[in-house]
Amino acid sequence: MRCTEGYREEMGDDRINLIVIFGGQSAEHDVSCVTAAHVLRAVDQSRYRVTPIGIDRDGRWQLATAALAALEAGPRALPERLEAVGDSLSPTPMLAAAVLAGPVVVLPLLHGPLGEDGTVQGMLELMDVPYVGSGVLASAVGMDKALAKELLGYHRIPQARWISLREHEVGPDRLAAVAGELGLPVFVKPSNMGSSVGVSKATTLVELQHSVDHALSYDEWVVIEEAIRGREIEVAVLGNLDPVASVPGEIVPGNEFYDYEDKYVEDGAQLLIPAPLTDVQSEEVRRRAIEVYHALRCEGLARVDFFLEEHGRGFLVNEVNTMPGFTPISMYPKMWQSSGISYPELVDRLIDLAVERHRRRRRNTKH
Repeated sequence: MRCTEGYREEMGDDRINLIVIFGGQSAEHDVSCVTAAHVLRAVDQSRYRVTPIGIDRDGRWQLATAALAALEAGPRALPERLEAVGDSLSPTPMLAAAVLAGPVVVLPLLHGPLGEDGTVQGMLELMDVPYVGSGVLASAVGMDKALAKELLGYHRIPQARWISLREHEVGPDRLAAVAGELGLPVFVKPSNMGSSVGVSKATTLVELQHSVDHALSYDEWVVIEEAIRGREIEVAVLGNLDPVASVPGEIVPGNEFYDYEDKYVEDGAQLLIPAPLTDVQSEEVRRRAIEVYHALRCEGLARVDFFLEEHGRGFLVNEVNTMPGFTPISMYPKMWQSSGISYPELVDRLIDLAVERHRRRRRNTKH
């Protein structure tokens, strides 16, 4: 019996109320709204009652009434992008009432800070509600690139050379020392951001200062990494205690590197699924992805990104995304589709994993 079936029987309801939260206050608001529209199209409404909740850019929670009306007209009536507008509500009473009304699973399709970083996950833990994805710890660490790199270093998982700086540490002498240690060019990233927002390449000390200033407009911590000459390989991971890895995919950027415009606007990148790797390479990168998943204590889902230095250090972990995008051009669902799991089935599995994790956590915390 699937966990969701037992959950429905336990709660005395035929359908789970799937609360889909999207939008948010981060710079990745628009990505989340696009992801939500496509996930809602894939949801089997005979198994789930869907409640779409939008968080606007100012942090207000709202019942997405337009999305609800479109769902009632059929999934095809949904637009390409949902709007995080509707009737204002308070999240805590709403969730409490939803739990009393029957089985609930929350799907937090939020990217970036104040959504993917453990904040919303912490609220859902306090509400004792099953939710899709990693818990508070893995979500927070996965969002913070510097801390994730420190943890991966502890586990001796190969990665590019890097240095993290806090805003007050940044100055001409310090940046010159960083450039001397890592060499130029380097990539500069906000530590707490995704979808390549705020990422830039610096080839001179002047550019490095500009890149750091740009990254600091998104976060008070920045990560500076050596520039890797290698192929960009990604692996989708799915599961809780015994996760599985998809076939690898490769990204051939349309721009100089795989930036926000390339991912979500221009659609200029070439996605190769499966990646043209040898069987040995494919097996190695999938094994590495699961190692990373366990090291960061991920659950539910994650996408693990690598660089491949074919005549150098081999596979180097770039970063981990604990709530990867589900847009039509996103790698995560595409890699699973190539691995034999359709988009609707993937959504079902994620919900089932959320219920399984919640049951296990309740056994461990309630005595």
